[in-house]
Amino acid sequence: MAAFGVMFYLSSCGDDDDDPNLAEPQVTAPTATAVQVETTQEFTFTFTAEAGYASVTVTEQGGTATETEPAAGATSGDIVVSFTAGSTVTTGSITVEVTDAEGDTDEATVSFSITASAVPTIEGIPTAASIVDGQTLTVPGPITLTSEDGFAATNAFTLSVNGGPAVDLGVAGTATSPVELTNVALPTSDLEPGTYEILFTLTDTDNESATFLHILTVEPITFFSQIDTDDNGTPDNAADDLFFLEISGSINADFELPVVGDDGEEIAYYVLAGRVKVTNGATFTIPAGSLLKARTGGGASASTLLVTRGSTLMAEGTATQPIIFTAISDRMTMQDIDDGNFVGTLDAGTNGLWGGLIILGNAPISAAEAEVGIEGIPGTDTDGIYGGTDATDNSGVITYVSIRHGGSNIGQGNEINGLSLGGVGSGTTIANIEVVANADDGIEWFGGNVDIDGALIWNSGDDSMDTDQDWQGTCSNFLIVTPFGSAFELDGPEGPASRNGGFHSFDVGTIYAGTEIGFLVDWDAGDLPTNAQLTNLYFYGIESGYADGIDAFQGDGSGTSASWEATIPGGSTLTGIFNDGASAIVTEVSENNNSVGVLNDDNFQWTWPGSNGTLGTLGL
Repeated sequence: MAAFGVMFYLSSCGDDDDDPNLAEPQVTAPTATAVQVETTQEFTFTFTAEAGYASVTVTEQGGTATETEPAAGATSGDIVVSFTAGSTVTTGSITVEVTDAEGDTDEATVSFSITASAVPTIEGIPTAASIVDGQTLTVPGPITLTSEDGFAATNAFTLSVNGGPAVDLGVAGTATSPVELTNVALPTSDLEPGTYEILFTLTDTDNESATFLHILTVEPITFFSQIDTDDNGTPDNAADDLFFLEISGSINADFELPVVGDDGEEIAYYVLAGRVKVTNGATFTIPAGSLLKARTGGGASASTLLVTRGSTLMAEGTATQPIIFTAISDRMTMQDIDDGNFVGTLDAGTNGLWGGLIILGNAPISAAEAEVGIEGIPGTDTDGIYGGTDATDNSGVITYVSIRHGGSNIGQGNEINGLSLGGVGSGTTIANIEVVANADDGIEWFGGNVDIDGALIWNSGDDSMDTDQDWQGTCSNFLIVTPFGSAFELDGPEGPASRNGGFHSFDVGTIYAGTEIGFLVDWDAGDLPTNAQLTNLYFYGIESGYADGIDAFQGDGSGTSASWEATIPGGSTLTGIFNDGASAIVTEVSENNNSVGVLNDDNFQWTWPGSNGTLGTLGL
């Protein structure tokens, strides 16, 4: 019996007591996921224990862990481990060991990275900007805000000025990352001139934050305007004094010329004193019927109105209320314009008294560089830069505008045109333009895409219409009278490559040559020939004996010139004047019996020669 008892005791102890029909426990670890420092994340282990769950042991590295146990005796289930990472970026792990009711064990380990906390980000705000006193800074964006942990419930995106109180910019705590903001108007209109640090802050739900520092410059309004008096030549008689508004400096904020002074003075005219520039994206508005007189001067100080890239000129005259630019010595007033007298007191041979009107834009050009400086403005003035990539750029509206007695020379061979158009885009409206007695060219295009409908060039000191740098637009319905250079000087692209096709056009025009004209039409030949097309033109007023009026006919041939008519004087021949093959497109007609070109002066009555009847003497 004793031997039997010993044998029984041995068979009922240790592993030999396991039920061989019950599987040992098994533990499965979850898929590894990274944990940010000082954050808590749950890991769910699963187990099976046919003998029944007894206990669990959890071992962790890189942080602290607590677990949620299943019920005793459970044959399967989850063990949820809540792991809180420490403050060090390292490798973490959790090992779970399960023991069943028979004392058998199994373990599983999950290893993962402990990473730095996800910090929100701010993108799309420029590092610096400038505005003018009273303007609101608008960031076009998009401003992109990202936050893996979500945005704070309140004041998620704020700004402060020079360390002042935070201003909420309205990003809701429920917004989903990323958030894109466009055209964000910032509270800057009350800032006085000076430099400011604007600190943007983005905060997430874990109170982590990102900051971005923007430097804002608030510039003072730099142009100067003042009501002065003109004694009208009789200093002892105050009764006939005139009031005028003088402007100088840079118009760097929106400005419209007032029609009366602050004290109710009736303004007789406005004065441009020196180089007046429209800058900083400002809009300069000139009311219909305005008279702007430029102070006389040459060199770098020549009086000129310069509209810079991104700024806008709104000069919308009418046929009965044109806008006139002239010299200070012209004694006319806006009251004359109101009375329908547009002539002025200077004759049509007086030129070079001031600069001219220069409009610059962001449209493409073909020059040595994508952006270059305009002629007539010193190279040291970076506001003279033009050119860009926006063919539809808009520099404003210029209609029924007369530019007289300008073309001052700022340096050897560097005169100012009556109207200079540098990289001006097709979004700009230009119609019914007059240039009278300019010492240099009447209108000159430097690249760009702008059209002109209606123009008169009278007594230009050089070429009437000059094209450069691959302008691709159309000038239509125009008169050219008695130039001292060529009626047309048409230059080809200047850059290492043209703008790949296209040409500029002149259509429906009448040219009265006079006695001093150079070429009727001067195309470029050679390596960079002109890409231009001229159609429906009438030439007359040609001096007897004049010959060789055409140079390099048709240029590069990209445009097809056609439908010309001409009155040929005695002592000349059609083929002699229209040489170089041009005679093939010309029909000879008697004077003013043309069927092409401008046929009458109906649309030019508002101009200087229309107003004084001179156009009628030319048979128009």
